[in-house]
Amino acid sequence: MDTQTNTIVSEAQVFAALRQCYDPEMPVNVVDLGLVYEIHIKDDWVGIVMTLTTPGCGMGGYIANDVKEKLLKIPGVHEADVKITWDPQWIPSMMTEEGKRKLGFK
Repeated sequence: MDTQTNTIVSEAQVFAALRQCYDPEMPVNVVDLGLVYEIHIKDDWVGIVMTLTTPGCGMGGYIANDVKEKLLKIPGVHEADVKITWDPQWIPSMMTEEGKRKLGFK
C-alpha cells in the first residue's frame, strides 16, 4: 500500500498491466498466452511467477524486464519482481480462448 496516498494495488490492475506485455515473436500478450502462473501483491510490492513458451526463448530477459516496467507504472507499486520458472512447462492449451483465436488455434 502506498503510505502517502493509501493506494491499494489490485489484481485487476496487475492483469491490466500484464495484458500490455507481449512476446515479441507473437501478437498475443503474456496473459492470453497463459504464461503467468502466480501474482503476489504485498503492500507496494508485486511479484510475478511466469514462464516462457520455450526454455530456449532468447527474448526471456526482454519479456521479464517489460513485465517489471509495466508493473512499476501501476499507481502504488514501488517494487516488482519477475521470476521465470519452467515448472510446469508451457503448452499451447494454457492459452486463453482469445489467445488461441489470435494465433489461429480456433
